[in-house]
Amino acid sequence: MKNKKILTTFAVLISLVGVFLLSLPTILHKSGLHPEYMGSSVNLPGKRALVITTSHAVLSKPGEASGKPTGVFASEMTHPYYTFLDGGMEVDIASIQGGELPIDPESFFFMVKTPEDERYLNDPIAQAKVKNSISIEAVDVNQYDIIFLSGGWGAAYDLAQSPALAIKVSESYYSDKEPIIGGVCHGVLGLVNARNNEGNLLIAGRRMTGVTDKQISELGIEFTPKHPETELRKAGVTFESGTAFLDIFATHVTVDDQQRFVTGQNQNSGLEMAHTMMGILDKRN
Repeated sequence: MKNKKILTTFAVLISLVGVFLLSLPTILHKSGLHPEYMGSSVNLPGKRALVITTSHAVLSKPGEASGKPTGVFASEMTHPYYTFLDGGMEVDIASIQGGELPIDPESFFFMVKTPEDERYLNDPIAQAKVKNSISIEAVDVNQYDIIFLSGGWGAAYDLAQSPALAIKVSESYYSDKEPIIGGVCHGVLGLVNARNNEGNLLIAGRRMTGVTDKQISELGIEFTPKHPETELRKAGVTFESGTAFLDIFATHVTVDDQQRFVTGQNQNSGLEMAHTMMGILDKRN
């Protein structure tokens, strides 16, 4: 009888754990992770978008070459990619070094994987673009109406450190198409060293956002070489952000007064960002 009660109790506990795990994606979503976009959408056939990601694949500590695999956080690439694609745009994918770009494997965990991530995992065309991404040095920014810099931990290691990316951001700003330039989470690091024609930092004095120092501290990964909030403030940005009991559940999107830069706070901001960029572009036409 005693053994039977123990087995029954164990079975109940296992069932409760199973129910909790099945409910976890919904719980996280309701708490603020990857919110749905509830605004209006536009179609921009004939327009082109470029999504730029990191090429860095290791979450290493200073002085070390090994660590957990990392890269772009999947949703920070898939959300803008499919938003632009479904809006009739032609979409290319580039990375700092070109070739196959790394995707953080943790971003495909069942509790955080989004419908767009699942779509990517079943999309051979998008997968081919990821395996053969354009190197940033080979990008012709004059061809694009929207340029979107994705984040993820890998971006902390090579976006701000890439002179080529800084030059491309500056070139795109002065391109005849006057593209909308965006960065989400760590992706904003790709903006901090771009300069204007006078040699000054291009983003100085603009309102922007990016992943907060608070979120990085809460996640316990403060050893990465660049922190977006810190670097944006150093570049003279007026930093804005949302907050929550944990900032991983917060979100915020900022458009600068000139409506040339759209920035998103973290992994929750990509959908709204992409739609906002398309909306600004649509109003020009």
